[in-house]
Amino acid sequence: MNELNKRIFVAGHRGMVGSAIVRCLEARGYTRIITRSRDELDLTEQAQVRAFFAEERPEEVYVAAAKVGGIHANNSYPAEFIYSNLMVEANLVHESWRSGVARLLFLGSSCIYPRLAQQPMSEDALLTGKLEPTNEPYAVAKIAGIKLCESYNRQYGCDFRSVMPTNLYGPGDNYHPENSHVLPAMIRRFHEAKTHGAPSVVIWGTGSPKREFLHVDDMARACVHVMDLPRETYAAQTEVMTSHLNVGSGEDLSIAELAQLVSEVVGYQGRIHYDTSKPDGAPRKLLDVSRIRGLGWTPEVTLRAGIEHAYEDFCSEALVA
Repeated sequence: MNELNKRIFVAGHRGMVGSAIVRCLEARGYTRIITRSRDELDLTEQAQVRAFFAEERPEEVYVAAAKVGGIHANNSYPAEFIYSNLMVEANLVHESWRSGVARLLFLGSSCIYPRLAQQPMSEDALLTGKLEPTNEPYAVAKIAGIKLCESYNRQYGCDFRSVMPTNLYGPGDNYHPENSHVLPAMIRRFHEAKTHGAPSVVIWGTGSPKREFLHVDDMARACVHVMDLPRETYAAQTEVMTSHLNVGSGEDLSIAELAQLVSEVVGYQGRIHYDTSKPDGAPRKLLDVSRIRGLGWTPEVTLRAGIEHAYEDFCSEALVA
């Protein structure tokens, strides 16, 4: 069978990561990519998911569907974050097993690691300490997704894999003024300040926490790379009960340095003010990416070039209200 004719289901294809995975698959010549909008398929409803798998019979599944957001969103809607993510991943993993899916890739998040994990954070740091309180429900759901994959592999001999990306950004990002992640929130804030001639921009926290960022197209390439690895190759770089792989740039910078970089890209020349009454989140979140580097993947997009690309996308989509 021609590999490019595999039936591949990308769950969450309208999201930033899912749409990037679809672009990557199409660029590589895959011709049978299956997608469904939320209106067509509610992934939190097991009966709907079961009927979909029975009808479409995908051979590979990318689990890029998730409820995501920044500190404010996680603090405001903790029940929604844990419920929605648990239901989606449980339904997709279980029905993938039931229908005989050959390979599945689950996408998690670097927030699965303890708040004060040793830096850079290796895959072995999972479940070794307390999580960051501001996004604990989301993190618990993502940890459960990893363990779902591992458990179905152990009990049923499935080939279900997991990747844990660092902070992602790029085309299709969420630029909501309250519920977005730090980098898209900055892009919007600096753009609005430039447009309205505001003398200063307010950034949450002290500016001292350090964060790592990866362009979503690099993440998509990593996902397809990991999915296409022979089973024995993937197994050689992972462990039965630590089966996930970190995906990141391997470099980080402070929030203050990020704010300066975004302001330069946007062309804002006012002051930057830090609201220290707002939470910082975890002090540092740098991933150890030696395992995936050992499997032959490296990122291609530099941070400045990536932010320039993201800002162009933001402007072209007219996302500013």
